[in-house]
Amino acid sequence: MEAKKFYIDGKWVEGSQKKTLDVINPANGSVIAKIYESSVEDTRNAIAAAKKSFYKSREWRNMDSQARGDMLLKIADLMERDAAKLAELDCLDCGKPLREAEGDISDAIHCFRYYAGALKMPYGGGYDVNAGFGKMHSYTVHEPVGVVAQITPWNYPLLMSCWKIAPALAAGNSVVFKPSPKAPLSTIHLFELFEEAGLPAGCANLLQGDADVGRELGENTDVDMIAFTGSTKVGQSLMRSAAANIKKIGLELGGKSPNVIFADADIDAAVEWTMIGIFFNQGEVCAAGSRIIIEESIHDEFVSKLKAKAERMTIGDPMKNPDIGPIITEKDMEKVLSYIKSGVEEGATLVCGGKRYTENGCDKGYFILPTVFDNCTSSMKIVREEIFGPVVSIQTFKTEAEAIDMANDTPYGLAGGVFTKDTGRAHRVISEIRAGITWINCFAPTFNEAPWGGYKMSGIGRELGIHGLEEYQEVKQININLDGGSPGWYVN
Repeated sequence: MEAKKFYIDGKWVEGSQKKTLDVINPANGSVIAKIYESSVEDTRNAIAAAKKSFYKSREWRNMDSQARGDMLLKIADLMERDAAKLAELDCLDCGKPLREAEGDISDAIHCFRYYAGALKMPYGGGYDVNAGFGKMHSYTVHEPVGVVAQITPWNYPLLMSCWKIAPALAAGNSVVFKPSPKAPLSTIHLFELFEEAGLPAGCANLLQGDADVGRELGENTDVDMIAFTGSTKVGQSLMRSAAANIKKIGLELGGKSPNVIFADADIDAAVEWTMIGIFFNQGEVCAAGSRIIIEESIHDEFVSKLKAKAERMTIGDPMKNPDIGPIITEKDMEKVLSYIKSGVEEGATLVCGGKRYTENGCDKGYFILPTVFDNCTSSMKIVREEIFGPVVSIQTFKTEAEAIDMANDTPYGLAGGVFTKDTGRAHRVISEIRAGITWINCFAPTFNEAPWGGYKMSGIGRELGIHGLEEYQEVKQININLDGGSPGWYVN
């Protein structure tokens, strides 16, 4: 099996150490690919290539917005041509059902097209400044940050890559990119498309590795910005590393998002959206609605309907489009199972699921049954900590104020949902939930046009939309003396 190389300064390389990593299919534990692992030396080479591209050759940076936009559109067209292959790679690589992978690829293509168009939107502004210095004109422009390092997780391999790369390139930056080694294959193919499209050498560089590579990206003072999606613990580490040169930082981190359901909600619709909110992508979603907070009077009916639907979910080979695919690795599966065990030990009621699934040819994969816990309290680990698996906890409330307090009783603030037919209540409660992404009478829809990011320990900054483009820009103030003279304050 020939190992896949990484991409530095327009060339595919094996790296300084010629060391390889296995890429595992989580549905059956088989090795589906090998990748060359980048070293710290390789990381420095990639940073040097990006620095040369941005500060010396300047081909991408100096390209006018129309030409950059045309390149992004060309990349999107190539992705659309290879959409079936990209979806299959994500399906095999991280275990998500094929239809979900196909949806991700469609969104990723749209992301490139969105930012190609966003380049033509107005930005900057002029200012009517105070007198005292003669006739002055003051205005602002947006400029690229410079060398941008980006690190993404494995749960949405291609989509997360595009969320970061598309706006960074649109803004004119040079990029050093590291996907998760657990699911790198679609991103490797994306860089092959960059090469085919004719992206200038050095403006997009691909590394393959883990902690050592990420640490160097955070600490290296030639990196002007680092953007990371992943665990809060790693985000904290990168913040400390970024202090070396006060580099700009963007973090999209963990979540433990509340799904608040009032008694007047459409229960059947709430159950459907709850299923999407927690079981989509096997629950391996930072914004998963993993905490159901439901009004006491409808608790029994809701739990009964949720249990019935969860127990009917199909589980199996993601290429055959089940409802639930495998957890990404055996280690991650064992971690989820340990949370389930703690839920039982701490006194929560296991409504359904709660164990590994090994039937119907799934014995070699890392599958977990959709799991629902009832009678939970805010002190339990399954309520406090991000599980990153198909596990949801249920708590009850009696008053609106109590529901809001429970929803905000978390160090995270990524997402949250409210279900009610009362429009006033919906707006009152959603305005009180301390989270960056919220939904009313739905849960989970995401749009390239709208900002994505969290409060509190869920991160810093925003991705997607115009906010996502501005993350990769600096704002420069320019002041012009229109009279051309001096203020005459000092005399010789």
